[in-house]
Amino acid sequence: MKKTFVLDTNVILQTPYSLYQFDEHDIVIADIVLEELDKFKSESSDLGAHAREAARIMDDLRKKGNLIEGVQLPGGGSIRIELNHTDIELPDSWLKHKNDNRILRVCKGLMDKGENVILISKDVFLRIKAEVIGIKVQDFFAEQVPSYDEQYKGVAEVVAEDHDITSFYKNGYILPSQLFMYTPEFEKMGYEATMNEFFIIKSNTNEKHSALGRFDGEKIVPLTYDTDKPFGVSPRSVYQKFIQESLMQDADKAPLVIIKGPAGTAKTFYSMAVGLHKILHEHSRFYRKILVCRPNVKMDEDIGFLPGTEEEKIAPYMRPIIDNLEILMTLDSKKKFTQDVDLSYKIKELFENGVLTTEAIAFIRGRSIVNQWVLIDEAQNLTPRQVKGIITRAGIGTKIILAGDPAQIDHPFLDSRTNGLSYASEKMKGSGLCYQVSLSEKDCERSLLAYESSKRM
Repeated sequence: MKKTFVLDTNVILQTPYSLYQFDEHDIVIADIVLEELDKFKSESSDLGAHAREAARIMDDLRKKGNLIEGVQLPGGGSIRIELNHTDIELPDSWLKHKNDNRILRVCKGLMDKGENVILISKDVFLRIKAEVIGIKVQDFFAEQVPSYDEQYKGVAEVVAEDHDITSFYKNGYILPSQLFMYTPEFEKMGYEATMNEFFIIKSNTNEKHSALGRFDGEKIVPLTYDTDKPFGVSPRSVYQKFIQESLMQDADKAPLVIIKGPAGTAKTFYSMAVGLHKILHEHSRFYRKILVCRPNVKMDEDIGFLPGTEEEKIAPYMRPIIDNLEILMTLDSKKKFTQDVDLSYKIKELFENGVLTTEAIAFIRGRSIVNQWVLIDEAQNLTPRQVKGIITRAGIGTKIILAGDPAQIDHPFLDSRTNGLSYASEKMKGSGLCYQVSLSEKDCERSLLAYESSKRM
């Protein structure tokens, strides 16, 4: 049965090509949506870019026919702008001139005409109001990945015969076919390994006999860098060993690293530590400098209007990076800093010498980034489009680290299933160029209080 999908503004702002995503069904755009899109078109933010792209798409469609009467879409459906249904009654307590209510009037008016209407919106409150008056609603799912618990973790705990683990240490590998797991009913089942997946291999008879490895596409091989101490930092857990392995690999082998996990699990700390180690200690042929970006919805929207230089504008949002640098510089230094001013000078020196730079996400668009260690912190606040734009900016010798917590999202249109970090994780699963590690609350290393509060709150 043919359906009529009424699109909310936020759907188009998040994914402009959503206008082509409904196959043989009809799309209706309420006139007020055009007004809302128009407000964003001059912004330098990602929302502004999306509004302009939506405008280009609609302009191309306009040239093919009359958008008021309806224009045919490639999938077999049509798209039209709706100007009618202005007098549809809604509950008296709902504000008459509110934009969302105008969209609801369009939905209800089309329903009254007999159309099979479904409202598509990222706005939970609008969806609730729609259901109150009998309108069917859906979220937009085109870029939605599985729920967080079902997303790819990059790490698996498996079991092997005790003699196979002994052979692993002797021969330097174990085959995926030698690994297995137990179902909740204690039935033995095989495990299908994913490229670059990390493994915690436990003996089936000796709980003290275990091994750590990574699948290289053919076999499980031992870790290479698990005993290293980059910039004076030692891994304090198995998962940190996996993070260290991912980060220490050169850019030609692992140009993309994705680290997901809650606050306090050393995602940013380790990423900074290895980056500094590669540049200052190893003098790596790959990296000229460290580039740090921290997406912030408010900052990306308003940065052009803030006073000062780019560095001064984004400085308040980079304070967590400075906090990590203060710890790292203390760990790496042979002398103890006796005064905060000494430590501040050392960190300032990193910026002045070009070892470390910071930028807003909005300024990466359109660039080609070569021979840099790029850390995107709080990457869960990226849209799928943004994360694709960042990864595709990577030139030769550049390593990109996406770090963040999909459970802590500030972006109004994103959630744990639609954010760029989770999107990149699922889409890059199995790539030979991508290493991934997902952590949990039990991996919190910030403090006993941080760990306790992460469990209780």
